[in-house]
Amino acid sequence: METTEPEVKEQALPEEPAMVLSQEAQYYLQQIGKWASFLGIVGFVFCGLFFIMAIFIGSIFAMMSKISPMYAQNPAASAMGPMLSVIYIVFDAIYFILVLYLYQFAVRIKRGIAFVDNAMVTSAFSKLKSFFKAWGIITIVLLSFYALIFVIVAIVGVAASAMH
Repeated sequence: METTEPEVKEQALPEEPAMVLSQEAQYYLQQIGKWASFLGIVGFVFCGLFFIMAIFIGSIFAMMSKISPMYAQNPAASAMGPMLSVIYIVFDAIYFILVLYLYQFAVRIKRGIAFVDNAMVTSAFSKLKSFFKAWGIITIVLLSFYALIFVIVAIVGVAASAMH
């Protein structure tokens, strides 16, 4: 005789309740999407202008080294133009990444709310998280830089006062 055990059906774990957004919250997210889109487009325009300025700042310093004898004699002054151009382009690239995250958030949140697409809304918030994470990293770097400058100035100040 065979004994058979009764089949045990696996019970599905209860899912977490889905967050449901009120009409008012959806309206606010749509408005946020519109403003984020506006700021993203304006940011792209400024990125383009900043890039053009980076190109011209290098040209201006190159022309100054040819025109002014003071700049022509100083090799550091003639290298200032290309160096400033590279710095401006690096800052522009960082700014572009931030603006891109913001614009991607705007597009996805508007589409997600309009089509009631949870995956799209989640993707939008992922881009918003990336935007704030990047800004947070930049803030930490700047605060560290300011602290370093403060320490250097304090050391130089103490050293200068000790000389008298």
